[in-house]
Amino acid sequence: MKSPAHRTRDIERQAGYLKPEHCAPPPPRTGSGTMWFIRDGCGIVCGVITWLLVFYAEFVVVFVMLLPTKNLFYSLFNGVLFNGLAFLALASHAKAMCTDPGAVPKGNATKEFIESLQLKPGQVVYKCPKCCSIKPDRAHHCSVCKRCIKKMDHHCPWVNNCVGESNQKYFVLFTMYIALISLHSLLMVAFHFVFCFEEDWTKCSNFSPPATVILLILLCFEGLLFLIFTAVMFGTQVHSICSDETGIEQLKKEERRWAKRSKWMNMKVVFGHPFSIAWLSPFATPDHGKADLYQYIV
Repeated sequence: MKSPAHRTRDIERQAGYLKPEHCAPPPPRTGSGTMWFIRDGCGIVCGVITWLLVFYAEFVVVFVMLLPTKNLFYSLFNGVLFNGLAFLALASHAKAMCTDPGAVPKGNATKEFIESLQLKPGQVVYKCPKCCSIKPDRAHHCSVCKRCIKKMDHHCPWVNNCVGESNQKYFVLFTMYIALISLHSLLMVAFHFVFCFEEDWTKCSNFSPPATVILLILLCFEGLLFLIFTAVMFGTQVHSICSDETGIEQLKKEERRWAKRSKWMNMKVVFGHPFSIAWLSPFATPDHGKADLYQYIV
């Protein structure tokens, strides 16, 4: 018995299914410098909450724990480390949110475009009936973005965008840096509680003892929650990259029709070729070089 995904593919292969006469010509392509942004209320709210939570952690770490500390080296070291990681986390979040994840041109399932493909007898193309586009293999339609996305892994409301071929690096970095600052904040909270128990509570914070305890407990809860969530997501994403199988493909148990590569080569496809410190930078666009990106079949 065929799976729903296979039955859908069989329907898409039927000659009458394409109906290019029903598709309007695709809209003119805008400049490459145009920013990608999804106007989804839920996603925007989640994105704003993400930034506010990071700013709250910044406030507690700097004003509650580090500034009152008499040890200058401890304050400078942890302040620079935490703020640096937080900056990289927010930069990765912004890049993941405002980078085109790999959207297929909308409305390209026209008669002229299909004829330009010069298909040979027996060759097939897939058409998305929702955005009226000829989509490459391994592309899936996102109901929130309203576009077909190449190598779509999932739609994440926390970055208000799909995670796909072109922005997966930034999403992985976002989860990694959030996990690191969560772990760092938890360690600092633990040290601060030990210090305050040994000293006078009025000397270990500029706030009253009750306010200090409440702020630290909230930060501890936030750090623990996001450490678990982002660490699991980071591990899931790395496994998905190494196995070269997206979350949707795993969920739908889609048949593997693409060439198998080594795990290291799969990492290079996402983060760039060759391996360098740029892998950790949200400001460096991946240079695929000899990684040989997967060629989509149409």
